[in-house]
Amino acid sequence: MIGYADSTITICHAAPASLRDFRRRFARTHPRRIHMGTKLSTLLEGSAVVATKGNLDVAVTSIVIDSRRATPGCLFFALPGLRADGADFMEEAIARGAVAVISPRPRRLVPAKVTHVQVENARTTLAEVSRRFYRRPDEALELIGVTGTNGKSTVTHVLKHLLSGGAAPVGLIGTINYDLGRRTVPSYKTTPEAVDLYGMLGQMRDAGCKSAVMEVSSHGIDQLRVRGMKFAAAAFTNLTRDHLDYHGTLDEYFAVKARLFTGEAGNVPPVSAVNIDDDYGRRLVTMIPALSNVVTFAIDREAHVRATEVVLGFSGTRFRLEWPGGSAEVETSLLGGYNVSNLLCALALCHGMGHDLAVVLPRIATIPGIPGRMERIENDLGANVLVDYAHTDDALRNALSMLRAITPGRVLVVFGCGGNRDRTKRPRMTTAVQECADLAWATSDNPRKEPLDQIFADMRTGIVDSSRIAFVEERRRAIRLALDSVRPGDSLLIAGKGHEPFQEFGDTVITFDDRQVARELIAIRDMRGGN
Repeated sequence: MIGYADSTITICHAAPASLRDFRRRFARTHPRRIHMGTKLSTLLEGSAVVATKGNLDVAVTSIVIDSRRATPGCLFFALPGLRADGADFMEEAIARGAVAVISPRPRRLVPAKVTHVQVENARTTLAEVSRRFYRRPDEALELIGVTGTNGKSTVTHVLKHLLSGGAAPVGLIGTINYDLGRRTVPSYKTTPEAVDLYGMLGQMRDAGCKSAVMEVSSHGIDQLRVRGMKFAAAAFTNLTRDHLDYHGTLDEYFAVKARLFTGEAGNVPPVSAVNIDDDYGRRLVTMIPALSNVVTFAIDREAHVRATEVVLGFSGTRFRLEWPGGSAEVETSLLGGYNVSNLLCALALCHGMGHDLAVVLPRIATIPGIPGRMERIENDLGANVLVDYAHTDDALRNALSMLRAITPGRVLVVFGCGGNRDRTKRPRMTTAVQECADLAWATSDNPRKEPLDQIFADMRTGIVDSSRIAFVEERRRAIRLALDSVRPGDSLLIAGKGHEPFQEFGDTVITFDDRQVARELIAIRDMRGGN
């Protein structure tokens, strides 16, 4: 079996000579990607090991945390989880070929032929071992992390575009997709597990990337997925109420985010870009160690990189950009004041890392639309039909307030609340919608295993005017009703799912893309000649 950074090849029923021939041919065509195995003892150097039993010089050809992905020669990490304990799946991983197991518990159900290592913290060790296994790819890249509640996807996509002027590709890891240099694949998690992160960074390095941009979620920080990762720069966009079902309080949520900048997650980034329009951003500035070059950004406020004379339009935005040593007029098709802040964040990172903004700025005119982030759906309705990921009360209020400011007609919205998530935000989301939109359709949005009736009941407690909101169980029908109500000059926001091409019901995932559904329904409306 031969494992390498982006896949594993298993040779079945091969004679020794043919296997040697295959390995020689593979080594010639993939000289940098082949992974014949690394001694477990080498991978564990420097890690906090409590006890060991078995051969520490066993060769490890891959690392897995899911027993179903175990292959011959792999190292299995039995991680404790919120819903299940990896220790319960050790037998399956061993049956599939795991040669070693690492867990935070004493040896249990591990055959004598399999090496077992007990460690103080399995997630810390996973990050350390993964980094060594993939040959420290974070050190070979100019790695930039972006954290905050809102704006991470937009900032990372904009920054990737601004940095892509050279010959080398720029890698990307985020909520929408993973660009690995030679290929782009759909995202399954904003900040993947450490072993997947380092594997992807390794692919970027091997594809010739010199820099990479990464969304860093609070879960990713708290669960040590970016533990020890060497960031060249980090940015803070904002902090609003979200993920409190996990973090408990807003201050705890902020404390986790702050670790990316203070060195608690790894290194102190040499460059830190911070939004000082945000209360938590101003607090963060006082917490960052002096060895980091802090670059602040803001709108109409004294900052290193700032926007003034902001003009928000129905089809675009204009403002004056000011930075140490220069200023310029900027025009962009991105809508709204918060996208001005997102642009400032990307530009503050560029400035902090030594890029000449006068050289970078012309690329703003060619920024492509961000999938599912105020993404326009083309139509002949004379209206703005937009799909956005807004799924918190603050994000909805920002998005709808922005549309209110630039829309000559009415503001309409389709939205929902996810199941098995923070129930306390549901009435606030409804209230935000009622305060900022003329008409609203509340509908399903990944109900998961929670009854939609319960979700709707929570949402209804935030109603201000029941005559301006309808509750529609089927999301497609809600979007159709909203489109049928659109008039020229209106803005319709389809909120909550953004780029996601699916819906979750119980244990079932079905195909559902707001953008595609909106296009189909607009085409049907056009065919039948309007309402």
